Parts: sequence; C-alpha cells; structure tokens
Amino acid sequence: MMKRLLTLVITLMLAGPVFAQSGPLRLTITDGVIEPITFAVPSFEAETPAAQQAAADISRLVVQDLAGTGLFREVPATAFISQVSSFVQPVAFADWRAINAQALIVGAVNVNGNQLSVKFRLYDVFSGQELGQGLQFAGTADGWRRMGHKVADAVYSRITGEGGYFDSRVVFVSETGPKDARQKRLGIMDFDGSNVQFLTDSSSIVLAPRFSPNGDRVLYTSFESGFPRINVLNVANVGRQQLQTAPGEMAFSPRFSRDGRQVIYSLSNGGNTDIYRTDLGTGQHVRLTSAPSIETAPSLSPDGSQIVFESDRSGSQQLYIMSANGGEARRISFGEGRYGTPVWSPRGDLVAFTKQNAGRFHIGVMRLDGSEERLLTSSFLDEGPTWAPNGRVIMFSRETQGAAGTSSMYSVDISGRNLKAVPLQGGASDPSWGPLQP
Repeated sequence: MMKRLLTLVITLMLAGPVFAQSGPLRLTITDGVIEPITFAVPSFEAETPAAQQAAADISRLVVQDLAGTGLFREVPATAFISQVSSFVQPVAFADWRAINAQALIVGAVNVNGNQLSVKFRLYDVFSGQELGQGLQFAGTADGWRRMGHKVADAVYSRITGEGGYFDSRVVFVSETGPKDARQKRLGIMDFDGSNVQFLTDSSSIVLAPRFSPNGDRVLYTSFESGFPRINVLNVANVGRQQLQTAPGEMAFSPRFSRDGRQVIYSLSNGGNTDIYRTDLGTGQHVRLTSAPSIETAPSLSPDGSQIVFESDRSGSQQLYIMSANGGEARRISFGEGRYGTPVWSPRGDLVAFTKQNAGRFHIGVMRLDGSEERLLTSSFLDEGPTWAPNGRVIMFSRETQGAAGTSSMYSVDISGRNLKAVPLQGGASDPSWGPLQP
C-alpha cells in the first residue's frame, strides 16, 4: 500500500532561463511580520475526460498547502477576470495584475487507466515572466495527493528559496479511550493529517516513535514485555527488530544516527539512566555518559558529530551538548524553569525543546549556545517538538486539562506564527516528522 505512492517520475517540461534566483518575486522569511504573497490557482486543465476530478482535487490541494503556511494568500476564483482553459495558452498578465495576484500557478492533469500525470508552470505576474522551468510529475492515480504536494513544494521553494515540506509524512501515537485508560498504537500520516494508516495494534502501550533519516524505518518504545523496550519497525512491510537489553534494564527515548545504522537512546539500570549507542548490524553497545544523574532524550546534530540531551546533573532538568562519542558536556539552557525533549534542527542552527515554567508548558527554540531563546507556544501541556524537513515548522503534542482532557497535535512556524491544529479523528501525540519522500 505504501509502495504505490513512491513511484514518481520527475521530468523537465520546458527549457529556458531560471528566474527563481534573480526574478523580482521572492518572499524573504524573517522573524518580523510577513506580508503574504498573493497567488492564484485556476483549476488545472483536465486533458482527458477521466482527469476531471483529479484536476480539481490537485489544484485545490496546492492551494491548501501554500495557504496553510501563512506565507501565501489565495486570490479567490470569484475575483478572476480571465480564466486559463489551456495549459499552453498565453497568459493575460494584465488581468492577473488587476486583481493583485503576484504569482500565478497553471497546470494540467492527464489520467490514462491507473496512470496519472500533472504538469505545472509558475509565473511572476508583475514581471510577466515564468519562474523556473515547467515540471511534470507522474505516478498512479491513487497517488494524486503526493503529486499535488510535490507541485506545492516546487512553488514554495521557488518563491521562498527554501526547501519544501509538503510531500512528507509524520509517524505518531494514535490515542483512544479515557485519559486514565488510554489505548495507544502507532500511526503514520501525510504532513497534513491525511492518509492515516496504522503500524501496530493497541494491545500494548507504545511511545516516542522516531523516523529513520530516509523514512523507511521507525523506532519506538513498547511495553509489551512489561518493561520498556526499543523496537525498529520497517514501514513498508511492518517487519520488526528489537534492541536487546539485559533483564531488568529499561530502554527508551531512541533516535537513529544520521546514517540509519545506529541508535542512540537512554538505558536505565540499577536506578541510573545514561545514554547509549547501539550498532543495529552488530548489536554492539557503547555507553556515552556516566554520571549519577538522569541523562535522556538524545538528539544528534545534522552532521552527526554532537548530541544534545536533557539531564538533571545540575539539580534541575536542563539541556546539554556533548560529542557524539561522549565526553565532557556543556550546558546550553539557563532560563527559568525546566527544559526537556531537545531536538536538533535539520539546518543545524537551532535546538527545539519543551519548557516547563510557572505552571505552563511551552515549545521553544534556542541557538546552540543557549542564546536567543524564543518561546513559540504556551498551554496546560505542550511537549515533544519535531522539525519539518526544511527546519521552518515544528509539530508537537498538546493535551487539555482535566479528567476528560484530550491529546492532539499542532504545528507552528519557528517565528511563533501560524499556530494550527493537525486535523485528525481521535487523540494523537508524539509526532515525528519524516524526510521528504523520494
């Protein structure tokens, strides 16, 4: 079921100059107030009768992806002066300038049996030029959402100069039942909450799923044996491998190394919790910390050279950075309150974290030296941040107060703007954002 979405062929449609770097239409993302780019998306042309529905669906999905970032604002179809009835017809730029559309996206969809292709062009309306080259994406008809996300990713990248994140997936913990008797199982979804599939049943508690660097496997902690154990699950065939631990040991908070061959995690033995690394091929264990304190929640830097983790070695829960091979650690959190669940940004410049202070929980980011701490959220319980592949957006868990409280997932831009819930049926927590799909 997963493989059918992975067969996408990307081909260049048109030859010509690329204006993405030098053209006048460019959105520069800073921490200040962003004036959204206005864009128009006429319904994509259906090149075959069977493509009518897919053309409408894909063009709407492109709009949803772009508008959902808060960086783009759609010009509604009711304002259009002219229509685009053919992918090859000349663009009447004056009509689009008159309604203040800065960007215009035109496309066409072809469906032949179970094969679907979509092609698009992006125009800078005010300069009257095409931004970049036309692209075509091809795959199976039931993979139409992926092709829509890929179109949106290309548009986003050409206008912002940054990588996209729409064609990505998130693994999470799906929750059902009352707060004091929750049933949990692993789920996987598109970044926007669509196409939910379940990877485990709810017969035992599962926690903290984490994607591998290329998205083919998921680490998670399971209590099926009565003790927390780390499992490695193959997403395609749901095959499973368990990290071996000694009787009485508890292993949790796992993450993959950058090459996907090793796992870093916390191991509790005899009342002491330290960070370990295990080679998945050989099973060899290496202890990375040795202190009478609790060391947990390790996260590797993008280049794999350093680890950020949480520890109470200073008397309260704080964040530290050390070499990926262990050794001396330096503290980076110095604000009021307690810090935990650190996650290194894919860009390598920031660490996201959970902060608890004065009875409130926050998701925040800071520089690697602890400077420029910025709190993005505040609620009864926000925790467990995870980064979008481009390092611009963070997803996290939020739980409401009281016996009837529920868990849900939210996303927020790293500037603190555009906070919104992920639309899902039922409770959800512990998200882990995977890479862009191939």
